[in-house]
Amino acid sequence: MTEQHNVTPATDWWRDAVIYQVYPRSFADGNGDGMGDLAGIRSRLPYLRDLGVDAVWLSPFYASPQADGGYDVADYRAIDPMFGTLPDAEAVIADAHHLGLRIIVDIVPNHCSDQHEWFRRALAEGPGSVTRERFHFRKGRGQNGELPPNDWESIFGGPAWTRVPDGEWYLHLFAPEQPDFNWDHPAVQDEFRSILRFWLDLGVDGFRVDVAHGLVKAPGLPDMGHGEQLRLLGNQVLPFFDQDGVHAVYRTWRAVLDEYAGDRIAVAEAWTPSAERTALYLRPDELHQAFNFHYLNTGWDAASLRAVIDASLEAMRPVGAPATWVLSNHDVVRHRTRLGGSLDRARAAALLMLALPGSAYVYQGEELGLPEVTDLPDEVRQDPSFFRANGQDGLRDGCRVPLPWSGTAPPYGFGDAGTWLPQPADWAPLTVASQAGDPDSTLELYRAALGLRRTHPGLGAGDTVEWLDAPDGVLAFRRPGGLICTANTTGAAVKLTERPGRVLLSSLPPSHLSTSRHLLNTTGDYVVAADTTVWWEE
Repeated sequence: MTEQHNVTPATDWWRDAVIYQVYPRSFADGNGDGMGDLAGIRSRLPYLRDLGVDAVWLSPFYASPQADGGYDVADYRAIDPMFGTLPDAEAVIADAHHLGLRIIVDIVPNHCSDQHEWFRRALAEGPGSVTRERFHFRKGRGQNGELPPNDWESIFGGPAWTRVPDGEWYLHLFAPEQPDFNWDHPAVQDEFRSILRFWLDLGVDGFRVDVAHGLVKAPGLPDMGHGEQLRLLGNQVLPFFDQDGVHAVYRTWRAVLDEYAGDRIAVAEAWTPSAERTALYLRPDELHQAFNFHYLNTGWDAASLRAVIDASLEAMRPVGAPATWVLSNHDVVRHRTRLGGSLDRARAAALLMLALPGSAYVYQGEELGLPEVTDLPDEVRQDPSFFRANGQDGLRDGCRVPLPWSGTAPPYGFGDAGTWLPQPADWAPLTVASQAGDPDSTLELYRAALGLRRTHPGLGAGDTVEWLDAPDGVLAFRRPGGLICTANTTGAAVKLTERPGRVLLSSLPPSHLSTSRHLLNTTGDYVVAADTTVWWEE
């Protein structure tokens, strides 16, 4: 039986933590209705403990009409019945802590649901009411106010404004069911500090801040002045994203977090033009971490990866924050598919990421080597961007297909019934049960890598890498503590100029190490196979 480890208030635990993202509706079904829930999560917490992660981030489980997968929140202090009850959430937190896992929950401050009490009151009370001031209501342009107040576009496509029956328009940077809050209003700021305290009092260890860059809009809500604005997202400061005023909000949030013992944290989902802009969210009196989307968006190319690694580490040093590394999440194509479809390449990318200094994020199912599901029938799709023209590609459903746990056919042990999105018929070899104990499996590779991160002094914390000479297409770096990582991003085996040391772990399955695909010491040469990462100990 695996030993239990209760959570202790270790200082700065988050600086080298591996944090596992759970998308609740797709993780595990505890009540047999085909939808993942809190009971299912609770039943699988030992799996996450045995995987070797340090914390679990739960995507939203709040009361919601589910117009955008729960990111349209109707009540931030209530659990949606599809996921369970508030006592269920408390039980997940308590069990996780007993197993030595920390719990991070999503908070969605940029917008709420159009069924939120405040917004319903704003519609009912009409123009000029106090509650409308908590959102962005405006009169339209044109002779009769028939045109939107400005030219902003929704991230999901179409205008970012919807007109209500009394003639005013309201702003929604995402779906029409997600009205944006007006963060210049004191009531909005007070309400969210109260929400933070509510969940901190229940024992959560931190928050993942959805659209952290979007809260504050430029004064007067000025026009963009040109089309195709979606192409500019993350490439420059926009009048509705990455405005400097957001930082005053997060300084007040940090003060709340610091009221609580146990090193509670906040992680920013902040799409910014540069690593330097991201670092502004992580000054000592603001948030603790931010997702490294610049790394996520980098292809499988040695020169590009080295550049983004250097830029990330360099940007974080002045603010004293750890770099973070991430390959997949619930909003992007799974990295196995995004990087070309090769499982070898996906495994190599994972081992490279886990060797870098700082904190790493693992999205549910990547430890199984799951690919993106690209052939979902249109009639089962639920991503709102799929139903709007000129928005995102509508393929976020493909990375949200429920996990395969066991068995040879759907629902693969996900629950007693079917699944809310169909699972592929060929996933039997990818189940947890099929991979557990198989040294060649991706699951066992992740378990081995995360185990080494806990024990080896050359993995995890820190903010430096020492780059070593390497052939073209190969990344090679040394970490303090005597660990060397080599990653071959090419499609052919590459001979190294010298022996790096003793092999600790290779992304290539162990059964292949003695074949011609991976010649570590055959004929006296040290060769790293195509699309392979190796950890060496000096």
